[in-house]
Amino acid sequence: MPEIAVRKYAVTVEEIYHEGGPAAAVPLKRGAALAVIANPYAGRYVEDIQGFMDDLKPFGLAMAQRLLAAMGGDVKAIEGYGKGAIVGAAGELEHGALWHVPGGYAMRELLGDAKAIVPSTKKVGGPGTRLDIPVTHVNASYVRSHFDAFEIGITDAPRADELLFALVMTTGSRIHARVGGLKASEIKGEDGLR
Repeated sequence: MPEIAVRKYAVTVEEIYHEGGPAAAVPLKRGAALAVIANPYAGRYVEDIQGFMDDLKPFGLAMAQRLLAAMGGDVKAIEGYGKGAIVGAAGELEHGALWHVPGGYAMRELLGDAKAIVPSTKKVGGPGTRLDIPVTHVNASYVRSHFDAFEIGITDAPRADELLFALVMTTGSRIHARVGGLKASEIKGEDGLR
């Protein structure tokens, strides 16, 4: 299997106190961990790429741990998550799909009881490409207050032969969520949806 060759990591955490309404006693934290790695399949078509997902699993877990630490280290504080990938121009969209299992299961494993699928997005782009990563509640995808997105990107990545992988976590709902729908307190936890 290909070796994971990392060029750089980046971690960012926002603390949001308000968006024009009353300031929250405890700010909402939204964070992202990004990694830029060599794309072992850049510039050529390879039929069997699934094995690289297994190689990426410990890498995904390490990224999730890095992000959790930046968010304060409390597993119970994380309420939302998402993941994404940007593939350099010499790669193909399917190379970004390699992040589905390692990125998603890493966060679900780290967070313990997370039941909802980790939403994701991916695209092909050059250095400086931005990506909006969807965010939903960790236990029920239909919790409307937690529908969000986090924009990520790195100025010089991905280069044509690179992959940029990202994980996102949040500590709660949008800071002034008030458009109804299923509340986090009403989660049944049966199917990851409600």
